[in-house]
Amino acid sequence: MAKYYSLFGKTTTDTEVQVVKENQIVISYGYAMNESKYVVFKVEHIESRGYLYHLINTVTKDMDKTDILTPLSKKFGIGRYYDDVNPEFMDAFEVAILLQEAQTKAKAGADHAERERIRVENVKKAGRRRFSEIFPENAQAVIVARLKRDESDIQTDYFASSTQRTVILGFSTHKRDIFSEMRRHASNFEETVWLADYNSQYEHREKYSMGAGYYLGESKYHGWIIEKIPVYNRTRTIEEFSHTAGSEDNIHIGKPSGTTSNKAKGEDKANCTMVEYSAKAVAVFGNT
Repeated sequence: MAKYYSLFGKTTTDTEVQVVKENQIVISYGYAMNESKYVVFKVEHIESRGYLYHLINTVTKDMDKTDILTPLSKKFGIGRYYDDVNPEFMDAFEVAILLQEAQTKAKAGADHAERERIRVENVKKAGRRRFSEIFPENAQAVIVARLKRDESDIQTDYFASSTQRTVILGFSTHKRDIFSEMRRHASNFEETVWLADYNSQYEHREKYSMGAGYYLGESKYHGWIIEKIPVYNRTRTIEEFSHTAGSEDNIHIGKPSGTTSNKAKGEDKANCTMVEYSAKAVAVFGNT
């Protein structure tokens, strides 16, 4: 048996007491107090836990389950409620059809997720090999560029961003955060060339609680930034960048086209190019 106590609604839910039946409608209220309807297609009792209600969203046909349902007469905010005064039921045949549609959707979703898992693993497999080949033994840090997308909501005082893309710019033989080093690697990638020029406003030092660390860029919420990722464990670092390195377009450890002379540094008649990307390491591209 389990009991749940709500500090906001001052209510108690005893899961050993069955509160709804199969085919009964349940109403869900979200953060914006938007209303969604679910139907109970199965009621299950689990020892030491109590009653568990299996639900289907009547519109999206998504399946869910819960052991907490609150009487609508005691509605106090976000949550799932059942009408304890005038309960509403759906026809059993309609519920059966809805369940079949929900199961078909769930299987399609699971199949898609499995295909995506296999695709990602193949990308990582290629990325591990590619990253290992360019990862110097004496590297103490990886210098990367990240494309940030602002996901803040000013109205709710919510500030956040997500990384849309990561590009490997080079490696460092030390872990110190030096902006001149970041600027030097910025010229390796067309999208970050503008960060190669000195601008004190782009140097962000946020190594404090809840800070974003040291990064070079206009803002941590949008656009490209450059930062240095320390290497503490070689195997973990290879795994961390395996998906990024899975695409050759995410590796820019040499100067982009148009930023060097007509003949690339170290280029020979076999169309091989040697690029220096740290004080003690080089990379050779071409027919080697």
